[in-house]
Amino acid sequence: MCGRYVLRTDPSQLADQLGIGQPEMFEQVGQAFEPNYNVAPTDQVVAAIERHPRDAGPGTEAVRKLREVRWGLVPSWAKDRKIGQKMFNARIETITEKASFKRAFMKRRCILPADGYYEWYKPAGPKPVKQPFFIHDGSGDALAFAGLYELWRDPEIEDKEDPAAWLWSATILTTASVGGLHHIHDRMPVIVPRANFDAWLDPDYGSGDGEADALLGLLDPGRDPHLDTYPVSPAVNSVRNNGPELVVPLAAE
Repeated sequence: MCGRYVLRTDPSQLADQLGIGQPEMFEQVGQAFEPNYNVAPTDQVVAAIERHPRDAGPGTEAVRKLREVRWGLVPSWAKDRKIGQKMFNARIETITEKASFKRAFMKRRCILPADGYYEWYKPAGPKPVKQPFFIHDGSGDALAFAGLYELWRDPEIEDKEDPAAWLWSATILTTASVGGLHHIHDRMPVIVPRANFDAWLDPDYGSGDGEADALLGLLDPGRDPHLDTYPVSPAVNSVRNNGPELVVPLAAE
């Protein structure tokens, strides 16, 4: 699973990595951005999303933007937003079957950038103490988590033109761990290969019947991303703790 991660890279750098070269392509992200070293479900996070402009005519190109979304997907049919508290991850093995995710998988895909994520290793023994690890790209590049997003209409706000009437939310896809990561945990976030960013974000790609396999092929979940890992302080266990000290390697005993 992926239940905590780090986002400390400035949005302008994220935009360049994600093929967003114009400052005006930011939406609700930018000057107010602050690094978050302990991102948790229900937090507001940054996502790259590509959509056709509202009321766009036929042939209009989709526009890619960075925007804030709530981590924890709330399906459009949900009675209230509380369901998102448990839907921060989606297993890739069942993504085309689950009612909560299958429509978003075909039409509403996104990328959630991260500078790394945390996972907890549980040693054997009668009273094991879980050890948190920080997992990241040793090159310093941000990771591109494969995600899905949804828009949920808040029934308590009468004016549907009010931006507050619509909740944007997202979930992160997970897969079986590969490489040495399985020694820490059996699940890991799905990372979109850079060469497939455009196709994955394209809302028109895979929109036809029988194209789910093509979309799954973009992700190549068995690919080893060769991520670096090291143990960090158990201070990360509490969401109240947040700062660069959380990603400092734990001193060897």
